[in-house]
Amino acid sequence: MLVKNNMPVLLSSKLCKKKIDERKVALLYLKLQMRDCMFNIFILLSADLGLQEHRLEGEEYLAVIDEFMEAVFTRWPHVIVQFEDFQSKWAFKLLQRYRHNYRMFNDDVQGTAGVAIAGLLGAVRAQGRPMIDFPKQKIVVAGAGSAGVGVLNAARKTMARMLGNNESAFESASRQFWVVDAKGLVTEDREDIDPDVRPFARKANEISRQGLKEGASLVEVVQQVKPDVLLGLSAVGGLFSTEVLEALKSSTSTRPAIFAMSNPTKNAECTPQEAFSIVGDHAVYASGSPFESVDLGNGKIGHSNQGNNMYLFPGIGLGALLSGSRIITDGMLQAAAERLAAYMTEEEVLNGVIYPSTSRIRDITKQIAAAVVKEALEEDVAEGYRDMDPRELQRLNEEELLEYVENNMWSPEYPTLVYRKH
Repeated sequence: MLVKNNMPVLLSSKLCKKKIDERKVALLYLKLQMRDCMFNIFILLSADLGLQEHRLEGEEYLAVIDEFMEAVFTRWPHVIVQFEDFQSKWAFKLLQRYRHNYRMFNDDVQGTAGVAIAGLLGAVRAQGRPMIDFPKQKIVVAGAGSAGVGVLNAARKTMARMLGNNESAFESASRQFWVVDAKGLVTEDREDIDPDVRPFARKANEISRQGLKEGASLVEVVQQVKPDVLLGLSAVGGLFSTEVLEALKSSTSTRPAIFAMSNPTKNAECTPQEAFSIVGDHAVYASGSPFESVDLGNGKIGHSNQGNNMYLFPGIGLGALLSGSRIITDGMLQAAAERLAAYMTEEEVLNGVIYPSTSRIRDITKQIAAAVVKEALEEDVAEGYRDMDPRELQRLNEEELLEYVENNMWSPEYPTLVYRKH
């Protein structure tokens, strides 16, 4: 690791052998939240489009990331590393490789999943039911990439946690999902099934009773399952066609929920206008991209809820920091999602608003960070922060914990500078 202009620069041994043209340099940065500030770690790559050779693969690729993680945590032992925009084939592997030894999380996998879980719990509340009823929801998931699998795993863990967090609870939770990918419904009959998707593959005898089979289309699955939730993480724009949305009208839910979570806007599975006009004004709609809410007439509004990861990752990072947690656990992420879901008032959720306004982001972050600190203490992974050791943190009540978090949040307030001409 080198230091240039007071900024750390990491060059792997492989990259160091290359002559870097400083006139043509691409900067790839990872945001690292430190104890007291934010740093940008730059990896310098030659030429505008990177090295003029094939991208590293296999053990060579892992060696570079290993070197990065070791160097950063050697220099800053209390750093928090947020992974973002890694290829799907590496996202889960790297997460599992580092999460038990380093304080890190993957925002694409865990942040997206957490925001989706908060929305799913909000959709339960919008039905006038308590969040504890979440394990009763029937969910059809379109998409089985890293984001889709991340949400599936998080949703199953949430359900299992509510059902007792044992083996039978996980088995029961798995039966609430129907996964549809580019080849159709995923079942145990699928050849070369992705290991990450296997726990959610439907049993042949179960789906035959539902009038389905391996590879059944999304329309067929929605028609037969009559789901409470249609969750899109496919990156296929318009996937929730008129035919699919018409099928959702037969949902057994009083308020069927449509989550068109793929980004950017052109990849959204459907628009709120399409969802409300076809399914009806009783539907709940959420997306990954920003859309305007829909005027349904007669003073009614079809709310477009954007599930933005910014609701969670600042609070997750801040909570991990202020707890001094050694790692970021599933329970801490779960606590963050549940706090976000509970943030909305009953009146808001009954009107179909399941995500808060981003204008409240500082208060949301404070609430989520407090929930993360509390969970870290309960799981006994907290080591304290500065002059607050775990025992002192344990003694804080809810109000004192929120005050502790707020007092440690950075406020962008600057003094007014007056310049005088001499």
